[in-house]
Amino acid sequence: MSAEFRSAGLDLPDAVAADAPDGSVAAHYGSFNGEQRTLVSGDGFVDLSSYDVVRIAGPDRLKWLHDLTSQFFLELEPGVWTSALLLSPQGHVEHYFCGLDDGAAFTAWTEPGRGADLIAFVERMKFWSEVTITAEPLATVWRPPTGFAFIAPDQLTAYAEAVGPACGRWAYDALRIARGEPRFGIDTDHRTIPNEVGWIGPAVHLDKGCYRGQETVARVHTLGRPPRRLVLLHLDGSENRLPPAGTPLLLDGTQVGFVGSSARHFELGPIALGLVKRSVSVTAALTVDGMPASQEVVVDPEVGLHVRPQLRG
Repeated sequence: MSAEFRSAGLDLPDAVAADAPDGSVAAHYGSFNGEQRTLVSGDGFVDLSSYDVVRIAGPDRLKWLHDLTSQFFLELEPGVWTSALLLSPQGHVEHYFCGLDDGAAFTAWTEPGRGADLIAFVERMKFWSEVTITAEPLATVWRPPTGFAFIAPDQLTAYAEAVGPACGRWAYDALRIARGEPRFGIDTDHRTIPNEVGWIGPAVHLDKGCYRGQETVARVHTLGRPPRRLVLLHLDGSENRLPPAGTPLLLDGTQVGFVGSSARHFELGPIALGLVKRSVSVTAALTVDGMPASQEVVVDPEVGLHVRPQLRG
């Protein structure tokens, strides 16, 4: 492993640290293009142990999750992965998490540094429900054939030997961006509603009872035309740089959105996800950080639904 970086749990050579908020895992192990090809072929795995992991236990956990979140939890079978949102009363996304139940507790990953806020939120909202939520010392990993899994951090190296080769965060993100899958807190902001970023379906179940923020979600879903839309950006490859998350997206010099995740895809070249105003034409040429950027539709500007294929993950 390079002298500059040593993962908290995975001891492998040639690792280069990822950028914040994922600095505890590897960006790549020597060839992020080769690692993308490995994942596309169905091999390898990705260390995502920078994610916080929480455990929600108690006999009321599934009903509590069902009543409070955007997802349908009442009939969740053990071992089935699902994602869910906690919304503000106005429908803005406040928390995103993804996990599975084992019959005794629901264990989920959430973005780095957000676990404590999620725990604090649950403590305020559980009222008389028999629910407890704690930070869980587990590492999240992802494999192309099976998706996410949780393992003990001290087992990461043994896991890598069993299912490798290891692929870095950059390879994972390049493929995620190409699929049009947003990352909470990077491809979203404090005003984001689920309809804008394609979370209707994957993280929002429309056939369930009332939950906080549902009115906004249902109204926009019924009437269409969400205020903004997620878009896949194909960046000009003549510049040897990627725009930082939060960089303004410009149309004729006027800001019409912002860039979130960006990566160098092994086939598509430099790509990024952006959130733009619905009124921006889907064919408009945009500019980010001085670079031209063409659009590929991810979320339909009229109905607010994801139009790119969703892969299991």
